[in-house]
Amino acid sequence: MNDIIKNIEAAQLKAEVADFKVGDTVKVSAKVKEGNRERIQVFEGTVIKRQGGSNRETFTVRKNSNGVGVEKTWPLHSPIVEKIEVVRHGKVRRAKLYYLRNRVGKAARVKELVK
Repeated sequence: MNDIIKNIEAAQLKAEVADFKVGDTVKVSAKVKEGNRERIQVFEGTVIKRQGGSNRETFTVRKNSNGVGVEKTWPLHSPIVEKIEVVRHGKVRRAKLYYLRNRVGKAARVKELVK
């Protein structure tokens, strides 16, 4: 029974997934369906968490829009997520960046990782 579930989950995985970590600034291109039309909407922000594994893995991106914090969570292997583009890599020492929710302006920035 366990092998059957593993085979079904393996079939749902995407072939290529962008290499990003918590703290990175990413552009997520997601399909949005409005009526009978479908378009791609880009959401750019900082990854504040990644959780789960296999085909259940999700990630949350946070951005400030007109002074209001907006967070969206997507399944990593979802067909709704068209592509994930890394804008810049962040230097963080935590797995979850919930502390960014309490910060505003320049304090809410993450240092860039210089390699």
